[in-house]
Amino acid sequence: MTRALRERYDAQALLAAETERALGGAGGLVLLRGATGTGRTAVLEAAAAHAERRGLRVLRTRCSPEDAGVPLSTAGRLLGHVPEYAGMPSADYHRRAERLWELLRSLAANSPLLLAVDDVHLADPSSRRWIAEAAGRIEGLPVLLVATERRQYDIDPQPAGLTHALPASLVRTHTLAPLTDAASTELLATLLPAADPAWAADCVRAGAGHPLLLHALSEDLRGTPPHPLPDTCAALYPGAYPAAVSWWLDSAGPATAEVARTLAALEEVGTPDATDQAVDPPALLAEASGADPARVAGWLTAMTRLGLLRLDAAGRRRYAHPLLRDAVLTDWPTARRQAVHLAAAEALLYRGVRVEAIARHLLRAPVVGKPWALRVLRDATTVAVDASRPGDAVGYLRRALDEPLPDALRQRLLTELGSLEYLCADAGAAISRLGEAVHLGGEPRDRVHTAIALGTALAGQGEVRTAMEVLRRTEAGLSGHPGPARSVRIASVMLSDYEQAQRREAYRWLGEAAGRSPDLVGTAGQALLVRHAATAGLLSAQDAMKRLHALLAEPADPFGEPFLVCTAATVAQWADELDEAEQLVERGLALQRSSLLHPMHQALVDIRADIAAARGDHARLLTDGAGGTGPGGTGPGGTGPGGVRAGAGPTNTDAHVLMALVHADRTDEAQRFAAAFDLRRAPDSWELNRFLYARGVLRAAVGDEAGALHDLLECGRGQLAREVISPVVTPWRTAVAERRTGPGRAREAVALAEEELRLAQVWNTPRTVGRALRVLGAVTGGRRGLELAGEAVRVLRDAPSDLDMELIPALLAQGRQLIAAGERARARDSLREAAERAERKGAVRLHALAGEALREGGARHRTPARTGSAALTGSERRIAELAAEGRTNTEIAELLHLALRTVETHLTHAYRKLGIRGRGELMDALGRHDGI
Repeated sequence: MTRALRERYDAQALLAAETERALGGAGGLVLLRGATGTGRTAVLEAAAAHAERRGLRVLRTRCSPEDAGVPLSTAGRLLGHVPEYAGMPSADYHRRAERLWELLRSLAANSPLLLAVDDVHLADPSSRRWIAEAAGRIEGLPVLLVATERRQYDIDPQPAGLTHALPASLVRTHTLAPLTDAASTELLATLLPAADPAWAADCVRAGAGHPLLLHALSEDLRGTPPHPLPDTCAALYPGAYPAAVSWWLDSAGPATAEVARTLAALEEVGTPDATDQAVDPPALLAEASGADPARVAGWLTAMTRLGLLRLDAAGRRRYAHPLLRDAVLTDWPTARRQAVHLAAAEALLYRGVRVEAIARHLLRAPVVGKPWALRVLRDATTVAVDASRPGDAVGYLRRALDEPLPDALRQRLLTELGSLEYLCADAGAAISRLGEAVHLGGEPRDRVHTAIALGTALAGQGEVRTAMEVLRRTEAGLSGHPGPARSVRIASVMLSDYEQAQRREAYRWLGEAAGRSPDLVGTAGQALLVRHAATAGLLSAQDAMKRLHALLAEPADPFGEPFLVCTAATVAQWADELDEAEQLVERGLALQRSSLLHPMHQALVDIRADIAAARGDHARLLTDGAGGTGPGGTGPGGTGPGGVRAGAGPTNTDAHVLMALVHADRTDEAQRFAAAFDLRRAPDSWELNRFLYARGVLRAAVGDEAGALHDLLECGRGQLAREVISPVVTPWRTAVAERRTGPGRAREAVALAEEELRLAQVWNTPRTVGRALRVLGAVTGGRRGLELAGEAVRVLRDAPSDLDMELIPALLAQGRQLIAAGERARARDSLREAAERAERKGAVRLHALAGEALREGGARHRTPARTGSAALTGSERRIAELAAEGRTNTEIAELLHLALRTVETHLTHAYRKLGIRGRGELMDALGRHDGI
């Protein structure tokens, strides 16, 4: 025979043997069966070519649907022109059939024959009858009759095949299976020799083992350099592949094509997972397509065996490749697709599956106009928000707005949608949505939510004056509603932090209003005045916390409580009450609807970062920052983790990330990160000042003293312009003093450090006082400087909170001054403690500085314990021992007055250092390492 076709050896051998029998005068019928595209025609053509070489005369015909209306048209076309037909009635089958038989006998008398009939299933019924009858009459003639027949499982059952009534002795039947992956790869290598293995594997899956599809795909890809195979047919030219798939669908019939396309449409959305036990995929597919469920189940099995469908990791049947799925959907009317998705959504709804599985279909369905659709979309939004997938929530809300809605509900949905779009860094769309919502009527509470969300978005984009105007107009429309009006007023004060002039005006008004009538500003406004007094250097931490505790004890105002709790958390963090601050942050976040834009949400996220920085949790800062604007995040000015800001300037999180990179001694990375921000475009806000301070610290770390001084002085200028005098936020004076080391500048450095100490003593917390004492001691020098350094260490060591990130520099400063005073033994103790604390904190740069100072002092740096109970901090040991006694994390938190997260963090660190996996191993681990 001709060159062997891949994996068609059995068929070729059968046809070769039957050809030899025909040459010997023993005719017969060979029926080649197979699904569309499996190569029936190719095998038939190869058999015909082989027969011609063996001396047989080949007569061939290909059947088509047009043959059905003309009796014996296929048989007549096969044998040639039959002039006697002209006088015979078309309904006289027997006379016509007999004449054809006589013609066949005469042709066989002249030469052995091969009669090749392609697609016999499309032949007219009388021709199929004649061919079946001929199979029993050619046994003694040199005639081989070879026919191909499409046989596969379709939704509409197929009619009986050609040989269903023939005895097995009269026919040789062979079924062609799809090609294996190995054979498909070999075929593809001849069609596209340049294909690399990965690309070829993709093509094999798209071809599904069908030579028809593989040849068509190679035609579209010929000349294309290897690259990932596209998922859409729009990328193919000239379009042979989708045309081949379309032909396969046409040959399968309209019912099968409808089910195939429905499956493709449902697969695009994604089928419910294994947890949705109420969903039977064949039943869902049948209901969406309107087909018989039993036939659908059989079709799915058959298509999997044919290779067009494959099982995914979850055991679900899916198209072998996205490109095949897309080709199946080509030219399917949009209206029909939408109807399928609506039917699927309704089917899933009544099966009680998860709302998101239903909502994904509603996204592609037409407007439903029934309450259940809106309910599903809103519930799906809530699920997506809770799972931190705001992008999905945006899609559900956009679709929900297509449904008929009353204005009040439309306002609420627009507000939520705009808030989520802002969270997704689509500020333009967000402001447009929120602007539309502001002009719709609604309840006072809803109007407040919308106005605050729009004001927050505008302020975040630098449009602070516009934000203030929006809030003023909203407040003016809330006469008779004191609570909502007061909430809008307080929001205006909070948002004024983004611009100096607005801030001064807002706090001036707040102070005057509180003086006239405290009720006018409420507990939240009074808390803001406490915060303002703290930053102005007019209040001690103890007095500030006392006032805030009194305000927190008052009956809660639902409109003002978020502002009150957030302000209290800010001041608690400044006051070194880190556990209380953390508890207030969690309380504040619980009061927030994460799907609504609110200035307190970002403020609480900022405070959480401040707490992590105060504790020296650099790993957490870098991890959180990577999800937003940190390294590997969305870039400068993007949305921070859990935040809602998308402005052009750096955020508070960015400043902390920059500082964390410096502490981790990743200064090259820190410089690249800092350089990504164009501070000329940044609004003149407190966040810019924070970032200038952080960049000043970075520049000092890399030896750029002039650049460091510039940034630190600019930070100070900005803070003073905002009436932020106290070092509680950014200790720029001490940072500048450390840089004033040149000749003749010592007096200036001392003056700055003394001013910082004076202000720190007003606030009177270990962190601010200890830092100021350390720097004043360093710039003063001598015996007095050494005394100040020792006092700084004592203040910070006695602090109730974990302030190692201030204690470590104090120990370093003390050690260096002791070396200068000739007290090397004492210096080594301080420096070794600094090195050990720095290593535990992951403060690589401080650890390196401690090692350098130790070497300067003539000591070898001992490597501190990294594991075992000796590596535990005091807090870690205390919490680990309580846990080993069987106390729960909640009980430990209550006993030690700590936040639950603090307990969890300390336990995690303890597990790692002790080399264990859980609390069940704590008792043995603590005893083993302590030698008990």
